[in-house]
Amino acid sequence: MKRLRLAEGTAPVLVVLVALLIGLAIAGPAYSSPEGYLALLKRAAPLMILAIGQFFVIVSGGFDLSVGALVTAGVVIAARLIDGDESMTAWVILLVLAFGLLVGLVNGLIATKLLVPSFIVTLGMLLVLDGAVFLWTDGAPRGALSTSFRMFGRGSLGEIPWSVLILFAILVTAVLFMRSGTGRALVAVGDNDNAVRLAGGQVDRLRLLAFVLSGLLAAVAGKLLISDSESTSAVLAQAVAGGAILALVTHAMIPEALHKGGSGIVLPAVGGFLFALYLALVEAVPT
Repeated sequence: MKRLRLAEGTAPVLVVLVALLIGLAIAGPAYSSPEGYLALLKRAAPLMILAIGQFFVIVSGGFDLSVGALVTAGVVIAARLIDGDESMTAWVILLVLAFGLLVGLVNGLIATKLLVPSFIVTLGMLLVLDGAVFLWTDGAPRGALSTSFRMFGRGSLGEIPWSVLILFAILVTAVLFMRSGTGRALVAVGDNDNAVRLAGGQVDRLRLLAFVLSGLLAAVAGKLLISDSESTSAVLAQAVAGGAILALVTHAMIPEALHKGGSGIVLPAVGGFLFALYLALVEAVPT
């Protein structure tokens, strides 16, 4: 029977995480019960989902700087199109997710087919999305969300918030994906794309998949972010800030994910997610 063991680099991350949880319990009475930690995870979930999508791109040897702007665009699309109408909710959710997939697809196609560096491609996409949002809204928040749209951001299944359950499902899926043949091939592309190409691997398709996953997860993160906000203006501010914060998360993930393509292990890269937890702590700890 094969002995189960932690992947290389996982143990230090778990030690830091445990230390952080202990520190939270000491920092304030709100974290003396599981409900406090669930509330913290609920606030951090959108950023953590963004970072998982960024991980796929980084481990394949690229960058995606457009996700912060994509979150903002998703927020604006949802608020403007729903505008308080419950009957619009279902198809607008599908539209926002499809928009995330489309942006990821465009980024991936330009980077792989036109051979433009992903840094330049996604920086350009960031500027395009920000400009389009400003043009559509005249620089002011508009529209309103329906109650059903906010369900997954504010609701819960029993005591566990839906956003935490979605985060857990995405994290487990990401771990399983990176252990699959496709996930290992994605890591190999980031390590040495020429070797993968000579071995018959579909380098362009793998990198395209990474960008598409990043776009989709950014759309999911935007959905959760706006669902848990009291107003469109507040969530727009959070979304813009999220773009800058994601850069910090990315830097924390680079040593694991970018060094020769990285090992492709999701859990050590979750060290970057500790930034999300810390940032949520700054706002959540009672004074």
